[in-house]
Amino acid sequence: MAAGVITVFGGSGFIGRYVVQRLAQQGWTVRVAVRRPDRALFLKTAGAVGQITPIAADVRSERSVTMAVDGVNAVVNLVGILFEKGSRNFRTIHVDGAERVARLAKAAGAKTFVQISALGADPDAAAEYARSKAAGEAAVRRHFSDVRTIRPSIVFGPEDDFFNKFAAMARFAPALPLVGGGGMKFQPVYVGDVAEAIVRGVENPSTAGKTYELGGPGIFSFAELLRRTLQEIGRRRLLLPLPFGIARIQAACLEWLPVPPLTRDQIKLLQKDNVVSPGALTLADLGIQAQGLDAILPTYLARYRPGGRIGRRVHI
Repeated sequence: MAAGVITVFGGSGFIGRYVVQRLAQQGWTVRVAVRRPDRALFLKTAGAVGQITPIAADVRSERSVTMAVDGVNAVVNLVGILFEKGSRNFRTIHVDGAERVARLAKAAGAKTFVQISALGADPDAAAEYARSKAAGEAAVRRHFSDVRTIRPSIVFGPEDDFFNKFAAMARFAPALPLVGGGGMKFQPVYVGDVAEAIVRGVENPSTAGKTYELGGPGIFSFAELLRRTLQEIGRRRLLLPLPFGIARIQAACLEWLPVPPLTRDQIKLLQKDNVVSPGALTLADLGIQAQGLDAILPTYLARYRPGGRIGRRVHI
């Protein structure tokens, strides 16, 4: 579709900032709907003067969502949480919030809706996170039968919360934990490729009603990803297997922290591989060649090396 006005809910987050920048390059007028607009001001420089506008919106609020979607041509919903705290739980954000955004966007006359879900979304999943993502997809589909659904695997890039977290941990910790022994499989996908997939979902009519599973060119075990992280940052650390039972006990305590590094629901997620399903529509079906870890990881993990960016990689 031709560029017009688009609202990106959650547009200041890790994936969202890349989506907003790409949409601006395509000529869209972008509203960045976030709870704290002051934290999205940095995005204004990604477009021309007045092209990108951060606005206050909470997917739990009927009034703020109504204002955010008024007069738009398209909507992208990126809002999601990895753990529950108070009223910000999986039901209110992933299901009720997604339904509210879709319902009010349809009422406002929006023609295109892109819902960002997650690889592994399944109404029968053991993890509440995965079940809520599937329920959110269904809720949106009740209002937009032609919704474009994007399900990425673990997303990597300069601001990611996976490689950065373990690289930072390795600077001080003598060992890194391998939850469940580290055998679960992941298919990391580059944030730039995810953003491009979302933009093509917005602009390409042939994507209507389709679900795309996004993964990178390589499949790795959790243990392999940690070894790769250590190799990139030039540090040698022990990788200690942490049985699921012990991990669950630790997670029950960690859940009391303001930002828990591990929850019991996340442990359930780790008990199932997170890779693209056979026969699923992928990045290739969108005409996107997936970028792998080799070209991207060194560009942002080098700062964790001893001596900073001038430090060397090591063979683990």
